[in-house]
Amino acid sequence: MTTASLVLHQLRASYAFMERNLNLVKRYWTWELVWMVYSIAESLSVSFIGMGMEYLSGDSANIDGQYLVLYLVVGTLVWRYLSTVFYWITELISIERWEGTIEYTLMAPIHRLTHMAGQTFFAVIYSMFFTGVILGATALIFDLDLSNANLWGGTLMLLSGCLSFVGISIMASTLPLLFPERGAQMTHIVIALLLLVSGVYYPIEVLPNFLQKLAVFSPATYVLNGVRQALLDGTRTPALWPYMWPALLMGVVAIPSGLWVFKQAERYAKKKGKLHRNG
Repeated sequence: MTTASLVLHQLRASYAFMERNLNLVKRYWTWELVWMVYSIAESLSVSFIGMGMEYLSGDSANIDGQYLVLYLVVGTLVWRYLSTVFYWITELISIERWEGTIEYTLMAPIHRLTHMAGQTFFAVIYSMFFTGVILGATALIFDLDLSNANLWGGTLMLLSGCLSFVGISIMASTLPLLFPERGAQMTHIVIALLLLVSGVYYPIEVLPNFLQKLAVFSPATYVLNGVRQALLDGTRTPALWPYMWPALLMGVVAIPSGLWVFKQAERYAKKKGKLHRNG
């Protein structure tokens, strides 16, 4: 088989995993609808806190409720995108167990990178669509002023942080593999810790000192700061580089590390017979 044929074969295999996930979404579209409505309601609830602070303070002259709403909207949408990517990738093993194909998939003569690439590309595309729908619903409720926003810079910042979350998600996806009974639930710990220290709904400066130090190691911290700079302050794209390069660097480190960790976990799971379908 020539190199070109081999590459084409791997691309087709990656697309097959993307198509499988799309078929899952179609099959369980009612659950997707429920999750979409829940996510929209949750995002709107958090965003209304901005207007609530202005109302409760009784000082509309000094508290800009509209700015607070936009601050929370940006944080909510960025986090929704990154967390959706995280969950789709961490369900790499859970989906196989759920479908009863874990033995066939992990024992098949296919590169794990090919498998993960299909899962990752689908996660990125699905998350972008999912977040876009929430943004549309939010824009209908709130009068968002994005006339001075740098949308292109915000998008680049978001994609830069996505690389880091891919690596972290690959590492976290080993938990359902190593712990069939409760591994999927254990991934919530990872995302919860990132939520706590990354400043999704508040500046990290309000955190205790030890949590502020942990925030430096979260790629979401840089993504949120960069996207807010781009959308709220209209910062030009070159000026976002101080936020972009740490997120990119973390991605460069996290993705190979995640692949290595998953390889070791997969080898251990096969050796110990953890590829059974039920937990």
